[in-house]
Amino acid sequence: MAAVSLPAARRDPVAWELARVPTSADPEVARRFCRAVAAAHYENFTVASLLVPRRLRQHLANVYTFARWADDLADESATPAAAAAALADWRRELTACFAGRPAHPVFIALADTITETGLTIDPFADLLDAFEQDQRKPRYASRTELLDYCRRSADPVGRIVLALEGCRDPDLIRMSDSICTGLQLVNFWQDITRDRLAGRIYLPADDMKRHHVDEEMLATAVAGPPLRALLADEVSWAREHFTAGAPLVTAAPRVLRPAISLFLAGGRAVADAIEAAGFDTLVRRPTVGRLAKLRLVAGAGWAAAVSRLGGPA
Repeated sequence: MAAVSLPAARRDPVAWELARVPTSADPEVARRFCRAVAAAHYENFTVASLLVPRRLRQHLANVYTFARWADDLADESATPAAAAAALADWRRELTACFAGRPAHPVFIALADTITETGLTIDPFADLLDAFEQDQRKPRYASRTELLDYCRRSADPVGRIVLALEGCRDPDLIRMSDSICTGLQLVNFWQDITRDRLAGRIYLPADDMKRHHVDEEMLATAVAGPPLRALLADEVSWAREHFTAGAPLVTAAPRVLRPAISLFLAGGRAVADAIEAAGFDTLVRRPTVGRLAKLRLVAGAGWAAAVSRLGGPA
């Protein structure tokens, strides 16, 4: 069994208790483990998985668990050095998996996905690059730098999902990248305080300077006018990415369209929530309300039903 283990759970001990690492190398045990991790950590996973055909649900759980595990190795390790070492071990596990030698249960399950769908190692390696970068780069000088980070921290997820259906069309990948980057950006603007407390600031320094915002302003209880103006600008930037990616909802493989629609709508809803909060994400973290979530899910569910019936997209 591989040496890589889960870091001490600090964010959600109940979830990790539900998903202890199995010692068995049985592929079915590994698949069940990935489903447990995905369901315990991601409240929207069950909904999202129901929007795709049954044949893709296990694959999504396997991919999600790989990324979730790496994320926690990065964020839950005691020190940056420990995180770097754990991620290096995880990368070796990834390389072994693609070489046909999976050992950790996450990779035992993921090996099935790789074999059945023809996924390449590149997007998985890109995700690990981003997690490793978080250990050594806490600030971004420009939007160009931040987009390069998003290219590896967010875009690979959409590329993997498209590839699960054999979709490698460059135009569709560009649309997917736009949506994924937009989702990453609104998450940054939603979580400024949490990221600052972790020692990271994703607001581009160029934009902060242009709006006369310094780091001390991010530590106040209430966002002042300069920070609000900056966040309005950043949210508008994220919305541009959603607009650029929106055609994917009708251009992607039919079975993926409902899930893509849900995540695009969810990202736009977060942008709306930040705007509704007056672009002040310091007072409280803007979130999408329960009723709004139900509407989004209902809309995506209807799209999924139409898709399965072969009706108009």
